[in-house]
Parts: sequence; C-alpha cells; structure tokens
Amino acid sequence: MTISFGLNFSMGVFFAPTTASYGVSATALAVAAALGTTVTGFAQPFVGRLLDSAGAKTVLIGGLALISGSYLALAAVRETWQFITAYMLLGGLGFAASSTLTVTTLIGRTLGNQVGPALTRAAVGINLGQLIGPWAATALFEPAGVRATYALLGAAGLAVTAVLWLILPADSRTNRVAGQAESLAGRGRVLVSFGLHSATLYVVILMLPKHAVEAGWSVVNAGRLVALAALAAGLTSIAMVRLQRRYRVENLLRALYVVRIIALALAVSSTAPATLIAVAVLFGAASFPIVPLTMAVVSRGLDPARMGRTLAPAWVIHQLAAAAGLAIASALHALTDSYRGYFALGLLFSAAAALLLHSNEPVHHATLHRLPEQPLDNGDQHHDRRNPPHRGNSGPAGLLPASR
Repeated sequence: MTISFGLNFSMGVFFAPTTASYGVSATALAVAAALGTTVTGFAQPFVGRLLDSAGAKTVLIGGLALISGSYLALAAVRETWQFITAYMLLGGLGFAASSTLTVTTLIGRTLGNQVGPALTRAAVGINLGQLIGPWAATALFEPAGVRATYALLGAAGLAVTAVLWLILPADSRTNRVAGQAESLAGRGRVLVSFGLHSATLYVVILMLPKHAVEAGWSVVNAGRLVALAALAAGLTSIAMVRLQRRYRVENLLRALYVVRIIALALAVSSTAPATLIAVAVLFGAASFPIVPLTMAVVSRGLDPARMGRTLAPAWVIHQLAAAAGLAIASALHALTDSYRGYFALGLLFSAAAALLLHSNEPVHHATLHRLPEQPLDNGDQHHDRRNPPHRGNSGPAGLLPASR
C-alpha cells in the first residue's frame, strides 16, 4: 500500500511542475486524473475475479509493476496524448490491482470478521507512501528535474515490488471454481456514503497543491501539504486501531466526517497559509481512515473465498465517484479559476455521508465471531449439537453476533 498509494496520490505534487516542464495544460492533467480513476473503477470487477482465482499476491505484484511502470513511461513521453494514455492505462490499471480491494481481500481471508483493526494498521502504509512520495518528489524536482524524478520514483517502485514478490507468502485460499458474488444488500447507505467520501477525497489530495500554488505558494511547499496530510492520517489511523476496541466503527466514522466538514469549511473560507496547513492536517486526519473503517463494515460476514468479487462493486462506486468529482472540480475551476467552489460542494457531500450513517437501515453493525471448532461425532459433517449454527441474518452459518 505504501508503493501503490504513494505513487497514485503523489501525482498531485507533479501537476504544477509537469505543466511548466512538459507543456501539458492543467485541463489535460485533470482529464488524465479523471480518466485514470475511471479505468480503476471499471477494472474492479475484473480485479475481484482475479483475486478469487489467481490469488491476492499475484494480483498485487502485477498491479505494483504496472503503477511503477507508469512513472517510467511518464518520464519518457513527449506528447500530451502519450501522457494521458500512460497515466490512464498503466496508472489506472496498476492502482486497481494494488489498492485497498486487494489488501482487504488478503487480510479478510486471514482474519475473517476481525478485520477492522488489521485493515486500519495496514492503512498506515497508505499514509507512509503519501508521506515519502511527495517529500521525495519535491526534494528531487530542482536537482534532478521533473522527468528524472518520475523515472527515479518508478524505478524505486519496481525495486520494492521485486522484493515483495520474493517475501510475500502465496495466497492459499483462492477459489478457482466459478461462482456468484454475495449480495451487498443492507449495506446500500454505507456504500453511498463511501462514494460521497471518494468524490471529495481525490479532488482535495490531488488538487490541494495546485490550489496552494495558485494562492502564491512555491511548488515545493505546496507539494508538502500532501505529505502533511499523510502524516496526520497516519497518526489518526494508529489511534483508530485502539479506538475500535471501545467504540463501534460506525460511531468513529461519524466523528471523522464531522472533522472532515470542518476542514472543508476552512478550505472554502480562506487561502491563507495557516488555513491551508490546517486544511491539510484536518482533512488528511479525517479522510484516509474512513477507507479501512468503511471496508470493515462492508466486509462483515462475507465468504472469504468470494470476497474479491463481492467487494468489487464497492470499489466501482468509490472510483467512479472519484472520477466524477475530478471532472466536476475541473469544470468549476475552468469557470471560476478556483477549487473553492468544489470544496463547498465536498462539504455538502461529507454532511450527507454522515447523515447516511445515521440511517436505521441495517448495515451489519454487529461484530461477528467464529465459534470455536467442536469435534465431530463419527464423521458427521454437521455442527456439534451443543453449538448449533446461527440461522439469522447477521452472517453466514456458524457465526454469532457479539454481545453489546
């Protein structure tokens, strides 16, 4: 996740210097980002099937190779259409195969319904990548140039990918038999809130550096806003691991959305340096932890063997909402020469997402625990009579909701 998210979200740091060095317009960069995110979204069902058939390790390594290769390609392109194609196809497909769907499937198969804290710990890798990537890029821009910086980060990504191929264990719980994904019924409002979250997340993280440059910041200092957001997100993710032991995940999500609303209100109100720093800290702290917490809610009770296919629609929603957000933000920027209008829209999206989590619709609130295995009588294939399987709607047979 450090490589995948580090390379994906570091692209925002490159936008301003790429415009100056490559002659690629700001509109073309926004189009490339929107198209890349769209490709990531439409690729999710295919990635989900691969996760269940080929295994998470194979998919992860392939995705990391593609997204790292996209940086090498961006170092070599000469035409605007080449830039957009490399960003859209290599970057979009690479991120689709190496992002949270793959990691959620891998961890979910190992830990079952106790996935929440582990996903939150894994999400620290997202923040580490967003911390290292922007800092490395901004440090290299002046001495090495933009093209060399693309090449160096891409080569570093490939080197780490090769090491991961050697050390990661094989995924032993794949399902090579064709089958249908499970239904995500009862999780609809959570999925809508996830889409609203994504529609603002990508715009703020990718466009905040450009917004700061337009407010008079240097390219280097503007790029470091992303690293600052990542640092805040990492600290929040660490705290969330402990807080999940005391509070329901849904309550933590609502609290994060409130902080997010405050961050976006600040972004709308002013472009002063202190305000933009506060926006980066608050938005980063409140936004990235929402991803693993939402996946912890959505993945409860799912069959591990079909988890890739089942969770894919959630990531289609996430990525297509992000693409739509980038397109709308680009259009508003073209009309107003500012992203503040979209930040205001993002504030409304965040408020709506928080309200959706207050709905009475069942969203699988209960944490599920597997019963300890009982010995079978004379090869009987049924559950031990002393511990009959639960037949309710809270999860698969053999799972019981924890007491509150």
